[in-house]
Amino acid sequence: MKQILLISLFLLVTLTACQSSVEEITGKEVTTVDGSYKNITPVDLDTMLKNTDLILVNVHTPFAGNIADTDLSIPYDQISAPENLAQLPADKNARIVLYCRSGRMSAIAAEELVSLGYTNIWNLEDGMVAWEQTGREIEK
Repeated sequence: MKQILLISLFLLVTLTACQSSVEEITGKEVTTVDGSYKNITPVDLDTMLKNTDLILVNVHTPFAGNIADTDLSIPYDQISAPENLAQLPADKNARIVLYCRSGRMSAIAAEELVSLGYTNIWNLEDGMVAWEQTGREIEK
């Protein structure tokens, strides 16, 4: 009985240590002319979705599905249109996570938002493709 308890305790500690917390997610910084944004992995995004407030924006065009809990769909090449900016938080320090199918369109949108003064922009590197490759689902 004591061995089972010790093994259970060991597994609990080990599994807890393997989980990332939002504070540990730093992403890979991408420097632009006007500032920077951060690329994150599907594991990072999954952790962020469970543990922090953020606005999740699908910028892929044409529509190819959503990651669950997506807040907005705004075409990447129209992200700076006044009617689309009005959908984003007025606080330019708000955490905004962008994604598309492969990561390219969302990188373009991230750079555009940084140029407009947004300071807390995150990009799902390799987009929905990477999300699906890690066994996560896309809502069609």
